[in-house]
Amino acid sequence: MKYLVTGAAGFIGYHVSKRLLNRGDEVVGLDMINDYYDINLKYDRLHDLGINQADIQEGKLVQSSSSKFSFIKLNLAEKQSLLDLFESEKFDIVINLAAQAGVRYSLSHPEVYVESNIVGFLNILEACRFHPVKHLVYASSSSVYGANEKLPFSTSDSVDHPISLYAASKKSNELMAHTYSHLFKVPTTGLRFFTVYGPWGRPDMALFLFTEAILAGKPIQVFNHGQMKRDFTYIDDIVNGVLKVAERPPVENDSYSELDGDPSRAKAPYKIYNIGNSSPVALMDYIHAVEKGLGKKAIMEMLPMQPGDVPASHADVTDLIADTGYKPSTNIEDGVRAFTDWYTQYYLKS
Repeated sequence: MKYLVTGAAGFIGYHVSKRLLNRGDEVVGLDMINDYYDINLKYDRLHDLGINQADIQEGKLVQSSSSKFSFIKLNLAEKQSLLDLFESEKFDIVINLAAQAGVRYSLSHPEVYVESNIVGFLNILEACRFHPVKHLVYASSSSVYGANEKLPFSTSDSVDHPISLYAASKKSNELMAHTYSHLFKVPTTGLRFFTVYGPWGRPDMALFLFTEAILAGKPIQVFNHGQMKRDFTYIDDIVNGVLKVAERPPVENDSYSELDGDPSRAKAPYKIYNIGNSSPVALMDYIHAVEKGLGKKAIMEMLPMQPGDVPASHADVTDLIADTGYKPSTNIEDGVRAFTDWYTQYYLKS
C-alpha cells in the first residue's frame, strides 16, 4: 500500500509513519513544519524517519535513502500543490493528521484554526474527490463532546455544543467528510482522539510540561485544583487503532435509516470512532506517575478550570473494538515511564 500521512513531523503522524515503514508500506509524509512548538523536535522526528533537515525544501518531494519514506514540506492550504501531489503519487490510503492543535491556543489565534483545520481539510477532501483513494482516515478530537455531561462519551451522542474553536473546527471536519462521502463516495473515517501521550510527544501537552517543570524544580500548573480525569491513551495503542481502521474503509449502507439517530454512521461510506483507552485516570494519579518516572516530587500550583477545558473525558470504544478488534493495553505507569525515559535521554543526554 502507498500511504499519504499528513502531519508526519507531528507526534502521532511520526509514529504512524514509522509503524507503516516498519511493516513494509510506502509512505509519503507531508507537513508544513510551523512554529506552534519547537521545530527542532519536528526535524528530529523526520531525521529518525530518514530525512535530513538540510534536504528539505518547500514544495519538493525528498526521498529517504534508507527506507520507503519520502517527505514534502507543504501547507495544506495550497490547494493546487496538493492536487499536483495526489496526481503524481497516486495514493491508496490517506491518513490526515495535520491540524492546528490545542484548545487554549484557539482562544487567542482563531484564524490559524480556520486556515489549517477548515481550508486545509477541504483541500484534502477535494484531492480525494478528484484523485480517488481507497480510504481517507482523519483526526477528529474528543474535544467535540464539549459541554456534554454524560459519561462515557459515545459517538452516538450529539456533539452540537463545542466550547472551543478547536472543537468546532473538528466537528466541522466530520460534517465536511460526510458531505464528500455522500456526494462523491469518498470513504471517510474520523477518529476522535482522547489525550494521546508517549515518547516524542507534543511540548504543549500536560505530560511534557509537567516533566519539564519537575526536573527544573519549578511549580506545575494543576487546573481545576486537580479535580480532573482524562482518558489518557498511549501512543502505541493509538497507532494500533489508526492502522486497524485504515485497513477497513466504510462502505455504503442502504439499510441505515436516519431514524436510528446515530450520527457516527450513515448510508454513505462514512464512520466516526472514538479512539481512547476507555479507562479514565485522575489527574493527580497521572502526576504521581510522572513523579515516579522521574524520581522527583512535583511542586504544585493549584489553579481554577481554564476556558475551553472539561472536567472529565471517557471514551466509549465499543464500536471500535467490535469492528476492528482494537484493544488498548498500556497502563498509565508504564506509558508515563516510557515517556520520562525518552525525555531524559533526548533532552538530558551529555
